[in-house]
Amino acid sequence: MGFGDLKSAAGLRVLNDFLADRSYIEGYVPSQADIAVFEAIAAPPPADLFHALRWYNHIKSYEKQKASLPGVKKALGKYGPADVEDTTGAAADSKDDDDIDLFGSDDEEESEEAKKLREERLAQYESKKSKKPAVVAKSSILLDVKPWDDETDMAKLEECVRSIQADGLVWGSSKLVPVGYGIKKLQIQCVVEDDKVGTDMLEERITAFEDYVQSMDVAAFNKI
Repeated sequence: MGFGDLKSAAGLRVLNDFLADRSYIEGYVPSQADIAVFEAIAAPPPADLFHALRWYNHIKSYEKQKASLPGVKKALGKYGPADVEDTTGAAADSKDDDDIDLFGSDDEEESEEAKKLREERLAQYESKKSKKPAVVAKSSILLDVKPWDDETDMAKLEECVRSIQADGLVWGSSKLVPVGYGIKKLQIQCVVEDDKVGTDMLEERITAFEDYVQSMDVAAFNKI
């Protein structure tokens, strides 16, 4: 009895045919027979061997309870079709140079194909990744620009502020907000690219208009 070499494509096909009208290797419930065969398989069966794959996934779900499943684990040769010999692992143990490992060559070819497919997918991923535009970190900043007094020309003050131009800086809406004693401050919005424009630079440039600007404060700062 046996399945042939369960580490080969041919052995898995035998297992698939064996499970075509069975739910388990022996009996009607999961047992140590299923665990013995499951542990002899190197990887999940391919999708076209759907009987074997169904069984494999089902037995895998018992991984934590496998020790408590009924039955006694026997040699692989005790399971499977009566007219198939168990040869799982035989190719690795054989020292006869005249023996031709037909199933082993199938595995080797499949392994090379899988490796080639993986390399192609990695290359495609890297290509897509390199073409994907980098995400630019931006922030929305609300500035409070205070004048010296109520006689400061606020239109001129705003004109000075907006005259500041820099790569990664875009000015937005603005308004005058009363602060008391007839004095109004300029509240102005801007969007900046974080790597190019910072609040320190804005403060330095804005307060440079010392004829109009007393101080500048950041009223709100939000990442976009």
